Amino acid sequence: MASSRFLAPRKRQNQLFTALLLLFLVLSSVYYITAPDRSADQKYESAKEVPISTITKAYEQRQLQEIIVRGSNVYAQYQSGSYIQSYKEVGDSVATLGWNDAKNPTAVQIDNIEVKNFFKAHLGDLLFFVMLIALGMWVFRSIARSQSTALSFGKSRARIADASEVKTTFKDVAGCDEAKNDLREIVDFLKNPKKYTTIGAKIPRGALLVGAPGTGKTLLARTVAGEAGVPFFSISGSEFVEMFVGVGASRVRDLFLKAKRNAPCIIFIDEIDAVGRQRGGAGFGGGHDEREQTLNQILTEMDGFDKDTNIIVMAATNRPDVLDSALLRPGRFDRRIFIDKPDLKAREQILQVHARNKKMGRDTDLEVIARQTVGLAGADLENIMNEAAIFAAKRGVKSVQQQDIVDAVEKVTLGSEKRSRKLTDKEKSVTAYHEMGHAIVGHLCKESDPLHKISIVSRGFALGVTWFLPKEDQYTTTKQKFLDEICGLLGGRAAEQLTFGEITTGASNDIERASMIARNMAMRYGMDEEELGIVAYGEKQGSPFLGVDLGLTRNYSEEAAKKIDAFVRRVIGEQYERAKGYLTANKAKLELLVTKLMEVETMSLEEFLEIFEGKEG
Repeated sequence: MASSRFLAPRKRQNQLFTALLLLFLVLSSVYYITAPDRSADQKYESAKEVPISTITKAYEQRQLQEIIVRGSNVYAQYQSGSYIQSYKEVGDSVATLGWNDAKNPTAVQIDNIEVKNFFKAHLGDLLFFVMLIALGMWVFRSIARSQSTALSFGKSRARIADASEVKTTFKDVAGCDEAKNDLREIVDFLKNPKKYTTIGAKIPRGALLVGAPGTGKTLLARTVAGEAGVPFFSISGSEFVEMFVGVGASRVRDLFLKAKRNAPCIIFIDEIDAVGRQRGGAGFGGGHDEREQTLNQILTEMDGFDKDTNIIVMAATNRPDVLDSALLRPGRFDRRIFIDKPDLKAREQILQVHARNKKMGRDTDLEVIARQTVGLAGADLENIMNEAAIFAAKRGVKSVQQQDIVDAVEKVTLGSEKRSRKLTDKEKSVTAYHEMGHAIVGHLCKESDPLHKISIVSRGFALGVTWFLPKEDQYTTTKQKFLDEICGLLGGRAAEQLTFGEITTGASNDIERASMIARNMAMRYGMDEEELGIVAYGEKQGSPFLGVDLGLTRNYSEEAAKKIDAFVRRVIGEQYERAKGYLTANKAKLELLVTKLMEVETMSLEEFLEIFEGKEG
């Protein structure tokens, strides 16, 4: 429906161009048809020039076959076939020259060149006139287009997908079962509205999809349209807002007007926080008159739905904390559907969905891959499967193998290998001791996640990587697990100090992460009951869906701040000494493992245990 509307002007332009081209071809054809016959002039090139009286005498003596008069030129052909040529005065006619004797068998032919070449003489003027008309038409059409663009500035830019174009169903979406169950109700509302209205139930006007980036909010919205078999209007919140005040509100009105004409249908507004932030300067970013007018218009349009209007507005955001309260009240976005990052089972299902269109090898085990991708969203998993297919293609194999997927996971989560980064022997040795320090200490800490792989091949900004993977998804964390995690993070620095008697900058990120864990233990989780008590310190200004803190509002005293700092220093100091104790007790094994790691550069858990547990027994 939308495509024909936009393609119609282009079609008319093509028709105009075709018509002008045909006209040019016709005129050119007429020109060549009416042009003088140059081949006829060639036979007169050998004609002998004589006085006009000679031709008249030969005519009277019946020696000529024909006389051809072409303007002022006169050509005559003898009975023998030879030609002679002469010139006549402009005012001389055939009668004046005496060539009109009816009994004379000589044919007299008059070729009126002036009349014959009239079209040729004026063809240039005619073509200029045609081109002038075409130019004028193009100018007027350009002005009309610019006026049309100006008038359509307030029109909605929503992308419209007809019911036949939306083929996504719930079978194409893995994981998030609870979200799909909520959305199935919306599908039923769209398919069978009378089932609910006859009882007196009101059809929900809006559904807000809330989740981290990449969890599939847009995909779920398209799925609802595909399952219900209704048109799908899709637009981003930022497309409403322009620098001109009132344009966004106009686009909102136009969008809802189109939706009412195509009801039942779904309106999907992605990243609604771009236009739906709190009004009056509250929240982040301050006030914005155009954005507030646009939001007011959205609220008005959603209130303006008739009882029988079968339109559902769906929106997606990863910042629900900044949305205006009027947008979230019942009667507008009646339902809030939270989409979490997938758990182990859901990750395996998502990987299977993205493996459908790929040639998979027999050795692939997606459950193992699912265990290695804790905390990744659906978009990350899709990217992993695509990278695995790229790896397989580059290696020249006909199907995706397990190693291809493992390499893709490491590339997506850790970064590409940088084998071109050449380390000195000492830097390589320090990196090996650092990573093995992480591995040994983490392995000995009971609450730490299991060791998975150790590598001294550079990836991203890291010179080496020690990879720990949880056995299962965890939603709560104990104090002891936090302490073990801090101990494992400090194992690399402890190994450097014990081996070389000095420290490097390689542990900067480890110290930062350990300090953040210890500070959260004190300020957010109440894990220092003796000094700080079960109290939360600092008001967090971030969003759990962003995964970052925008800042903390300090709501505690200087005395409490000193206690927090003392707790952080004490915890990190204790765990650092603990890490050094583990490494001192296993110094010999550390040397053996480092020697092996320097040789192979990447060590699996099995290779680690073969040396560590074998020597221990």
